[in-house]
Amino acid sequence: MVEQTSPRSPLEPGSLRRAVGDSWELTLLPTAGSTNEVAVARPVPRRVVVADHQVAGRGRLDRTWATPAGSALTFSAVVRPELADAYWPLIPLASGLAVADAVRRLGARAAVKWPNDVLIPPGKLAGILIERTGDPPVAVIGIGINVDLRSSELPVPTATSLAIAGIQATRPELLGQVLRALDDRLAELTADPGGFVASYREACDTVGREVEVFMPSGERLRGRARDVDEYGRLVVEVAGGPVAISAGDVVHVRPT
Repeated sequence: MVEQTSPRSPLEPGSLRRAVGDSWELTLLPTAGSTNEVAVARPVPRRVVVADHQVAGRGRLDRTWATPAGSALTFSAVVRPELADAYWPLIPLASGLAVADAVRRLGARAAVKWPNDVLIPPGKLAGILIERTGDPPVAVIGIGINVDLRSSELPVPTATSLAIAGIQATRPELLGQVLRALDDRLAELTADPGGFVASYREACDTVGREVEVFMPSGERLRGRARDVDEYGRLVVEVAGGPVAISAGDVVHVRPT
């Protein structure tokens, strides 16, 4: 099969504003290194910074993230959840779940890999990076979603895009869907953290799987992911008993 090679259109401010609505302050940049860096420089609640082309995106664990111009939706949303500090680690989970909600509404089968990688068959669709800043604090939620990435452009074989999955969506349409879903999930989290965690467990593809976890310390754990606890930690059953993990790189172990 020959891949589509038609040129990609740049984001148009009017269509983006219509998709976002009036409740967000919108900043559209033709090119940006990292939308999170732009948003952190002026972290106003309900501000969304969108880059038509992000050239130096940052992921978790100091990874870099870049895609061809026009092929991805890259943005950062600034929010101020009314949450106790103990529940702030749930914000990344709510963000991942919101992206999964949005792409499901477009017809994709989506799941979340702990903590907030969004998966659709056959691979990873989106990545998310959360930064906390300010006093009182705000969360800067950086999201990158592969929209029109072609198979030959995938950065790793385990990635995918909406186009590869046969899902047709414009970037403005997808942004509007994600922001609405993000509002819904953050409202759910604020009103009832325990109920939110129950919703997340149902959507989390990691729970019940054999996993390898690469810890920030360099340690590697292997076991079965049993649960996500009330503070968003992944509970993994290892040889010495259950371990609650708050940060780490999780790999789903394929059955042999």
